[in-house]
Amino acid sequence: MKNRIKELRARDSLTQLDLAKAVNVRRETIVFLEKGKYNPSLQLAFDIAKLFKLTIEEVFLMED
Repeated sequence: MKNRIKELRARDSLTQLDLAKAVNVRRETIVFLEKGKYNPSLQLAFDIAKLFKLTIEEVFLMED
C-alpha cells in the first residue's frame, strides 16, 4: 500500500518521532509505513489521517 505520510510530515514540519508520539507507535513503525513495508491497522490509519485532517483514502493509496 502506498501512502503520503512522508509528504504530509514535511508539509506539517513533523519528524518521524513527532508523528510516532502523536499516534502512539514507535518511530520504527513510521519508518516501515513510509517505506511501504508495513500496512497499518485500521485504527492506526484513522489516527494518522485524523492527525493530518484528511480521510484515510487521502493518506493511503491502494495499489492496483
